[in-house]
Amino acid sequence: MGPKAKKRVVLPTRPAPPTVEQILEDVQGAPATDPVFTVLAPEDPPGPSGRTEDTEAQREWLYPQSRAYVATNQRLQQAGSGLKLKLEVLRRVGEELEQDIDRVTRSALPMAPAPSSG
Repeated sequence: MGPKAKKRVVLPTRPAPPTVEQILEDVQGAPATDPVFTVLAPEDPPGPSGRTEDTEAQREWLYPQSRAYVATNQRLQQAGSGLKLKLEVLRRVGEELEQDIDRVTRSALPMAPAPSSG
């Protein structure tokens, strides 16, 4: 073994993912100032008073924003599915059009003189 041989480091196994109950307990126990809850807050956060009305106002503002995001996301997913279906229809119609063009070309070609090869 040369001097550049690396020792293998054994990493610990990953912990099991948390259960739904553990996640809910964690979220419910988190303070209102937790970054998870304040990321979507308005640019001008309420003053340092920490009043309940301020937190309630933030929630009132965030809830419709969240609903609008979810609704927009669902509309985009539906639009994407619709576009995929329309793309498939266009492909099929394109193939049929090419077949029709081939049929018309073949039916018209026997009447025309054969092209010379040379």
